[in-house]
Amino acid sequence: MSLFVTLEGPDGGGKSTQAKDLAAHLGSTGVDVLLTREPGGTPIGDQIRKVLMSLDNAGMLPQAEFLLFSASRAQLVHEVIRPHLKRGGVVVCDRFYDSSLAYQGYGHQLDLEVLRTITSFVTGGLKPDLTLLLDLPVEAGLGRRRETGHWNRLDDYNVDFHRRIRQGYLVMAEADRSRWVIVDATRPMDRVQADIRSIVAGRLA
Repeated sequence: MSLFVTLEGPDGGGKSTQAKDLAAHLGSTGVDVLLTREPGGTPIGDQIRKVLMSLDNAGMLPQAEFLLFSASRAQLVHEVIRPHLKRGGVVVCDRFYDSSLAYQGYGHQLDLEVLRTITSFVTGGLKPDLTLLLDLPVEAGLGRRRETGHWNRLDDYNVDFHRRIRQGYLVMAEADRSRWVIVDATRPMDRVQADIRSIVAGRLA
């Protein structure tokens, strides 16, 4: 049974760690699982990631930002995600197109319908089966980012920008409860992971 799982949410919610731990758990149970991330996941995507995340590129336009994310996404979908799903495997992806809707749509306030149209073209209409929203207050998430020293160009936007992102995620989750599940990311990592495993197991069953 193929299943496409994405992890989304404000910065500092622990998505990368939770995605890695989920994939390791699924693999240990015999599931044919593929772990990937956005932006990146392919040689071209990883090059684009460096441009997007570099603090040297503070002057990047929101439109350019979205198109670069989309370029990386196109490579990832066609090179990595679709082939694995077609083989009947499970894909766990640290962020996907909902991040662009949240960051460039709600955050930068670009036209959401335009972003959705381009996204559909880029992905060929591919949608996640399950999206886990690791939610936490903006200030808490950014505080975690500062503590770890992993600070990038997107983190560096102002707090109001990040608040719009979080609100955008909550709006999207409310609009499609069949796909989205909100997970409280303020709790200890092991408790968050336990919830994630339970939710995914339910979908696989």
